[in-house]
Amino acid sequence: MKAALIGVGQAGGKVASAIRAADRAAGYDAIRGVLAVNTAESDLAPLDVETMLVGQERVKGHGVGADNELGASIMQADVGEVMGGLDGVVDPATEAIFVVAGLGGGTGSGGAPVLARELRRVYETPVYGLGILPGRDEGAIYQANAGRSLKTLVRETDALLLVDNDAWHESGESVEESFAAINETIARRIGLVLAAGENVEGVGESVVDSSEVINTLRTGGMAAIGYASAEAAPDASENINVVTSTTRKALMTGMSVPQTERAEAGLVIVAGEPDRVSRTGVERARKWVEEKTESMQVRGGFLPLESDRIGVVIVLSGIASSTRLESFMERAKAASESVDREDPTAAFDNDELDGLF
Repeated sequence: MKAALIGVGQAGGKVASAIRAADRAAGYDAIRGVLAVNTAESDLAPLDVETMLVGQERVKGHGVGADNELGASIMQADVGEVMGGLDGVVDPATEAIFVVAGLGGGTGSGGAPVLARELRRVYETPVYGLGILPGRDEGAIYQANAGRSLKTLVRETDALLLVDNDAWHESGESVEESFAAINETIARRIGLVLAAGENVEGVGESVVDSSEVINTLRTGGMAAIGYASAEAAPDASENINVVTSTTRKALMTGMSVPQTERAEAGLVIVAGEPDRVSRTGVERARKWVEEKTESMQVRGGFLPLESDRIGVVIVLSGIASSTRLESFMERAKAASESVDREDPTAAFDNDELDGLF
């Protein structure tokens, strides 16, 4: 699945760069191009991708802090410049465009919905969001920003893949270590989804292709991705239970939004060497996810990889009923109401989580 990545804000740029690096290391060649966009010049400097600084007249390259209304305003003013910078990033072979952003800060949470709306206006290619939710221990302003950005970004994209920062946070890690580990985890999982479509002789009819990813996300709304892996025996018949048990682990403990077990549509990708993965195991895994999620639109297939392990990737779309998301939105609303309204960085004079524009 050939994809273009546009990272907006500090987290967005880092995650987009990590996905491109993982794609290159694995040899998938799925990423057509990457552009990182930010209002803070210092955040762009260390990135090994094409970059663009916006809002120079208003913030002089110093960023917008946590003011996502300012971030949205700057992107609205400079969106034409950003779109002009996509030559070579989005090309005729591109099958999907991902707008990547942390939803708690200012530039990403404010700018990503504006850019996504313009991308959908210009391109027929599906435009997906990849949004990172702030952890519970991040400040109230970040919770409020994320609630407003989430509400807006889900409307302006064809589907919004979410990652909860608390989902893959390991105890004892520093903030920097935690963010770096989460970025790598996101990159590996997204990389496997984008790797769909490789042609392998003898298993072509069961291999997942990019159309199945697109059709799974076609339901729109919010989505999550899960992953788990296990050692595999040399013979496929010995790995039927390995596939099903790994699928359970991916759904129950490996989702990017925990406590996500209901969905409108799903995709189960079983990755491994062709001789180690049986079609029976893949079909049993697909049926189990279908029953567990109470969805009638669960697709399943195989992704050939050279490995002595079996990995399972699960993509679920239409997950608005997730208890974790409902809890987050309540937290975001409470944070919005508690922000000091005399603080010039917190222009949230409202009782509900309104959209950004």
